[in-house]
Amino acid sequence: MNVSEVPAGTTQVGGYDPRFFDQLATIEDRHFWFRARNRLIFELAKKISSSLEPGYLVLELGCGTGNVLRVLQQACPEGTLVGLELWSDGLRYARHRSTAFVVQGDVRSCPFGKQFELIGMFDVLEHVQEESETLDALLRLLMPGGRLLLTVPAHKFLWSYFDEAAHHCRRYSPKEIHNKLTEAGFAVEYQSQFMTCIFPLVWLSRKIGGRQQKAQSRDAKALVSKEFRLVPIINGILTALLNLEARWLARGHSLPIGTSLVVIARRAK
Repeated sequence: MNVSEVPAGTTQVGGYDPRFFDQLATIEDRHFWFRARNRLIFELAKKISSSLEPGYLVLELGCGTGNVLRVLQQACPEGTLVGLELWSDGLRYARHRSTAFVVQGDVRSCPFGKQFELIGMFDVLEHVQEESETLDALLRLLMPGGRLLLTVPAHKFLWSYFDEAAHHCRRYSPKEIHNKLTEAGFAVEYQSQFMTCIFPLVWLSRKIGGRQQKAQSRDAKALVSKEFRLVPIINGILTALLNLEARWLARGHSLPIGTSLVVIARRAK
């Protein structure tokens, strides 16, 4: 989706609002969405790293506050982990959340002189207007045979105030992300939708309650902050259900619907 294709009512497209880092750092450890995504990332990264020789290199692009860096460090205990983040606002948290090396920079002008066996990019690609250039850079950073572990938001029909406030450029269909990775030179090994059990809730809250509103930027951000509020009982139930999804996907199965997509893609040898 180019800028011209973003639905009417969009505020700012692309990039990221670094003011969200402070809010994320306070809720990521407890919120069901982040906890469930971390569980899935852990299971898949552990499976990938188990076939690698000790000393392998792992990179997370857009590591933000370091919430996922800790998970990758647990999943890849015999590797060297590096986090790359564009915003210093996120890195000031990331430096204290793991012992990984953290670097400020842009993947398209990457400062690294080595290639990586595993690269993770979790809900970052949708923020980047220069999508094809970013995928090209990812391919160059991967060793031949190396793998990309990727998550992105699913389905253009779920576009809402949330995407606007988050400065998303696009949401992806399963076919679209598969085709774009293939065109960039990746071989997709595994793909599934996830966050299945919250799909009806997201559809109702964003489509019926949100999309028809031509919200101003400050209104959209207020609605996003409301979504991040923790309701203990609901948070616990959704965490348990989504953890079951993560276990199912870790066994190589897939789910037919969800609000997000997860992909494992390989650079051809």
